[in-house]
Amino acid sequence: MEKTDTPSPHAIQMRDEKRRAAAEMGIDDAFVSELVERFYARIQADPVLGPVFGERITDWAPHLAQMKRFWRSILFSSGEYLGRPMPLHLAIPGLDKPMFARWLDLFGATLAEIGGGDAAEHVHERARMIANSFLNGIAIHHHGKMGLGPGEGFA
Repeated sequence: MEKTDTPSPHAIQMRDEKRRAAAEMGIDDAFVSELVERFYARIQADPVLGPVFGERITDWAPHLAQMKRFWRSILFSSGEYLGRPMPLHLAIPGLDKPMFARWLDLFGATLAEIGGGDAAEHVHERARMIANSFLNGIAIHHHGKMGLGPGEGFA
């Protein structure tokens, strides 16, 4: 069977449904853009995470554009993010649970500032899932085993 870049009708329907559900909560392109812009402004100013990001990102505009694509892909299944974030995170020495907790704290504060009730909780839940996934991926890569046991993830 030949592979094409054209999504199947089912994939298109699923993306449309996910975008509709997000829109019903108030999550749209403008929400994602505002979230990313405000969040990364917090990151840059943060005494813990700011230097970690600052060592790796010199031009923030392309990074913010990439993060907007990432979050639209997560929240809308847009399929537009084609990056491979795990190798980038594996290369960061000392990336651990307290750093991810700080990342989630800043993310949550940004969502609280934007508002949105169900939207904020939905997006924050996706962020927690991503943090848990990265923590486990990093631990598996460096130590050959899961980094989080049952009940140890971000809830």
